[in-house]
Amino acid sequence: MTDTLDLAAAADLDQDTIDIDAVLGRLVRDADAAAPTSIGFPGATDLDYRRVVTRLGGRLWNNIGNLDDPGGVAHTRVLERAAITWFANLLGMPADDRWGYATSGGTEGNRAALLAAYHRWPTARIYHTDAAHYSVRKIGREMVGAYKVVVRAGPDGEMDYDDLAAQIRRRKRWPAIVVATAGTTMTEAVDDTARIRAVLTEHGVAGHLHVDAALSGIPLALDGQLRFTDGDIDSIAISGHKFLGIPTPCGVVLIRDSVRRPAERVAYTGTVDTTVSGSRCGLAAALIWNAIAVHGREGHRWRAAEARSTAAYAVEQITAATGWRAWRWPHAFTVVLPTPPATVRARWLLATDGPVSHIVCMPGVTREQIDAFVADLADAVRTRIPHPRTPPEITTAS
Repeated sequence: MTDTLDLAAAADLDQDTIDIDAVLGRLVRDADAAAPTSIGFPGATDLDYRRVVTRLGGRLWNNIGNLDDPGGVAHTRVLERAAITWFANLLGMPADDRWGYATSGGTEGNRAALLAAYHRWPTARIYHTDAAHYSVRKIGREMVGAYKVVVRAGPDGEMDYDDLAAQIRRRKRWPAIVVATAGTTMTEAVDDTARIRAVLTEHGVAGHLHVDAALSGIPLALDGQLRFTDGDIDSIAISGHKFLGIPTPCGVVLIRDSVRRPAERVAYTGTVDTTVSGSRCGLAAALIWNAIAVHGREGHRWRAAEARSTAAYAVEQITAATGWRAWRWPHAFTVVLPTPPATVRARWLLATDGPVSHIVCMPGVTREQIDAFVADLADAVRTRIPHPRTPPEITTAS
């Protein structure tokens, strides 16, 4: 019965009775069945969070208000503070100029940072590339009256700094809020914050430099390749459900205390609140803390190194078995390749943007999965004519 369960019908809340176990069981079985071929979107699967979910999952943990607010009874702010301190130290954030909190994910982190920047620089022009995450464009639309400028990105996904300079030059009478990306959606490109800051300095433009580091922030910081001192960064947003594989969407945002929005005293809750969300998931904060406490810096460095090794293996195997020009940035888990035939995409969950697709070798993706994908791709390529080509300009990274 449960294998052929009509999930929508079984979950209809207008029924007098619902077989809850059957509905939940079907969801789990469907997810388990799809997991081996779900390699196109970033979410680590190698960490076990059942201990935290079992111990804390049976009640509400509401981290309302700022981290230093003592109000409330059932919250995990002590763990949230510890996690934010760990991230701030990892990213070299000045000890006397730091603030942050656990978010619902990268989008909220970007929103909190950009709202703080726009509050400080209300006449600023907001610059981001056409490779930036869609949340940046969405947040820009929410800022009524804000003037947005789209900067070109190269075919490999990295910001075109000459175009940024040209755009800044035309508008240098106004401050600039620049959004850099550390791990673009399709290619995992990383914008150079030092070069961005140099452009602003050259043209005498003040403003705010934010980094959307949802995907690559943690592994780059572990390697010393992303720090607040690189380009004098003002804020960073990082996801928790990507590299850390937290089993619920979440993240952290770090903003220099000198640029964050003023706090508001909320009489109803008895708290001081500068956050976007107000109430925050205390369980998510505990899960982030757990990932740090169990594995530490060295454990996560090892995870990153193993994942990158798997990504390099994927490039080698795809190229050798199919002749396709798969490639990756040296720091990246993401492997870019021409969009496979429909027969391959019907089985494998890939991220696709027109002629280009990618797989993401996050921690938990195995070489056996790569071998199975390559075998299916090689079979499809042998029967597909003409052979798809990758534009030469996006094959330069290695």
